[in-house]
Amino acid sequence: MNGTGNTILVTGSTSGIGLGLALRLHEAGNKVIVAGRRKEILDQITSQHPGIDSVVLDVSSPESIQQATDVLASSHPDLNVLINSAGIMHWEDLTDPAYLGTAENIVTTNLLGTIRMVYALTPRLLKQPHATIINVSSALAFVPLPATATYSATKAAVHSFTQSLRVQLADSSVEVIELAPPGVRTSLLGQENDERAMPLEEFLDEIFGLLEIKPTPSELVVERAKGLRFAEANGSFDEVLTMLAGIKPH
Repeated sequence: MNGTGNTILVTGSTSGIGLGLALRLHEAGNKVIVAGRRKEILDQITSQHPGIDSVVLDVSSPESIQQATDVLASSHPDLNVLINSAGIMHWEDLTDPAYLGTAENIVTTNLLGTIRMVYALTPRLLKQPHATIINVSSALAFVPLPATATYSATKAAVHSFTQSLRVQLADSSVEVIELAPPGVRTSLLGQENDERAMPLEEFLDEIFGLLEIKPTPSELVVERAKGLRFAEANGSFDEVLTMLAGIKPH
């Protein structure tokens, strides 16, 4: 992926990792379009950061995706990078049927949202001489956090989907990258002040260092995420899973 001169859509970019990526990419000389459900937050971002554009987008809604992609086809025909960062994460008690709706919402946003965005924009990206899709999974794709079972499962599915997408697009102009964050201090699960989570700016520094490597790695995995990413390969999966099982809702 070229570090500058791109036109980039970042879904789920009104807060957290998505917003952090969007601002850093804008500072690097890219045209960035932030996307999210709440127009008032998008307007705040664009007013505070001149040059950033926005589009209202709810990845859980096929109608919203269609409307947003229609707008982008007109306003940004040179769009060549899609970053699928939209996601939700909630604690679950799998013994309580009341959590089923929560689980379904997580699947719709995290997994179907990613898949729908890929289907919506890949035909356009294939027309660009150089294009990139970055799917944000999680270190929990590789060892689940049992208390967030459906979230972990959706991220494992995003990992698998991304691998297949990379193979299908291998002979095209579209590069496919997976970004697998560790726990980062964001509002995703209320861990803004959790000392166990990685500071957002530190995470972004390391990610953008990886993006400078040529060719760009197919997986962007910071040091803090490697314990989970490679747990199965190095024989520590059961130990790490037992450790994660001790993390309870708070």
